[in-house]
Amino acid sequence: MDITRIPAEPDPTTAAAAVMAELAGLGSRSFALPADADLSPVLPESGGVPAVWVTAGGASVEEGVVLYVHGGGFEHRMPELMNLTAHRISRATARPVLVVHYRLAPAHPYPAPLDDVVAVYRSLLAQGVPAAKIVVFSESSGATLTLSALLALRESGTALPAAVVANSAITDLTLSSPSIDDNAAGDSGVDRALLTRLIGQYLGGADPGRAPQSPIHGALDGLPPLLLTVGSAEALLDDTLRYAQAASAAGTKVSVEVYEAMPHVFQVTILSEQNPTGRRVLERITEWIAGSG
Repeated sequence: MDITRIPAEPDPTTAAAAVMAELAGLGSRSFALPADADLSPVLPESGGVPAVWVTAGGASVEEGVVLYVHGGGFEHRMPELMNLTAHRISRATARPVLVVHYRLAPAHPYPAPLDDVVAVYRSLLAQGVPAAKIVVFSESSGATLTLSALLALRESGTALPAAVVANSAITDLTLSSPSIDDNAAGDSGVDRALLTRLIGQYLGGADPGRAPQSPIHGALDGLPPLLLTVGSAEALLDDTLRYAQAASAAGTKVSVEVYEAMPHVFQVTILSEQNPTGRRVLERITEWIAGSG
């Protein structure tokens, strides 16, 4: 397992404050897409699941596809934010991005959201996109679904993607990680009470201690290269570190990047080209994808 600790720029206090300001301002900021954004479907099917293609100028399916599995506590999404995030990723990787609108809890508990992610991925394969040309980018609850999907796909004998980026994932739905309590005071509203509610309505009675719904409890051998990013101030810090250790011990290639002083979903800073944390996150993720997928 390769762990890289990313220092805060220009310093921990200033960087954390800038990220908190970004998070607080999401409700009022503009998510207008740049003029080069193209929302035309690159492929006609998405496995019967609602999904949106976002392609930045210069991106081509010949380079491959990024499958984007959004966060939101399994219960909500912000489509305009997701599209702008997808555009940033498309521009950086020169690949079209397919944004999955999986079903949401509590109306659609497990396994419905997981089934949707699996169905969209399989639709890419069915339409001729090689697994070796697919990279999955995911965040928070979407990262949980992505890591769960890897287990479900492997169990069914489906070819796995070339690489996976999982940002700030919930990997142990039993909420056994010490950092859930140790770091809650410094995180962006993420604590045991919130996680208990979100996970409870997502599982809908399914066992939190079993895979694939709880990725850390599955067999983690034979998975594609994983980049796991997390903030050192996150309540979910140990969910990333424990999962990374288990996957690495099983023989999976794992790279972990721990960003100093960062709270949950700090990766949203990639939306702001002026934010030094966001620039660094996007640059490092792009470099890793280029080398792995």
